[in-house]
Amino acid sequence: MHLPITIAGMGHYLPSQVVGNAELESRLELPPGWIERVSGVRERRYADGESSVSMAAEAARRALAAARLSLDAVDAIIGASAAPHQAIPCTAALVQRELGAPEGRSFCYDINATCTSFLVALHNASALIATGAASTVLIFSSELSHYSLNWREPTSAVLFGDAAAAAVVTRATAGASGALWQARFATHSSGADHTRVLGGGTGHHPNAPRTTPEMNTFHMDGRAVFKQAARLLPPFVDNFFASLGWDRREVLVIPHQASRHGLELLTERLGFRAEQLVINLPTRGNCIAASIPLALSEAVESGLVRRGQRLLLIGTGAGLTIGAIALTW
Repeated sequence: MHLPITIAGMGHYLPSQVVGNAELESRLELPPGWIERVSGVRERRYADGESSVSMAAEAARRALAAARLSLDAVDAIIGASAAPHQAIPCTAALVQRELGAPEGRSFCYDINATCTSFLVALHNASALIATGAASTVLIFSSELSHYSLNWREPTSAVLFGDAAAAAVVTRATAGASGALWQARFATHSSGADHTRVLGGGTGHHPNAPRTTPEMNTFHMDGRAVFKQAARLLPPFVDNFFASLGWDRREVLVIPHQASRHGLELLTERLGFRAEQLVINLPTRGNCIAASIPLALSEAVESGLVRRGQRLLLIGTGAGLTIGAIALTW
């Protein structure tokens, strides 16, 4: 696979409210230091008045500015978040309106593959561009997670943060380095119950009398997720690089910031060196679908990512789903 695309610009938005571990440890009656020891997170951001739409729009504006493109250039807007702003219409349509983008100029739709949503959307956008269906695609991942946390499950509740990130994807010009070389996804639905929010859909409709408030909160069996991921990721990554033909020691890895133990898998089981990994988990937490594009945007902003560099974007999500993309920046 060789799709001649480039990420012309990245942008991200972080709420200003910083929530440190001491505040949560006091609230949950946990011993000092417990959260960082268990999760690897020191602090995270919680939205205070922002919506997932407003956060997405601000990240999108910054991505467009970085790409030096206007909204008139955008052919498609793809929402890539684990949770929508509302059930109908798609969040992407609401972001088009929030941005003041020309009506009818862009087609808007959402993709939900939980924590791997950005990867799936990037692959989807690349295919649109490669086939000529679009020339410029705006992708956003915006997560406002803290309202859905289950404080009866401290191990998962302390892990997550709110954030948004966006990318502008265009066709690579002749002679440019940008390209998507390989994308691979796999779902192992035996893990479907390990990570879930039961409510919010038709299975446990908000208006159904048997739907309880707890059904609308997040549940994760972290131990089960880790065991399944630890078993499935090594052959997945081995096969990915075997077909790709790259040396895994020569890529910069932008991983989903799942947890401290999840990131340790990359070095302990998958053969990457610690210095290859872009990690922002300690100060951002797990930002769900925004996790990978946020880490990428911050790495671009800091100069860590440079044109011509080989990148691996990789993560797992509910389902259990595994996803990976190899691209040249």
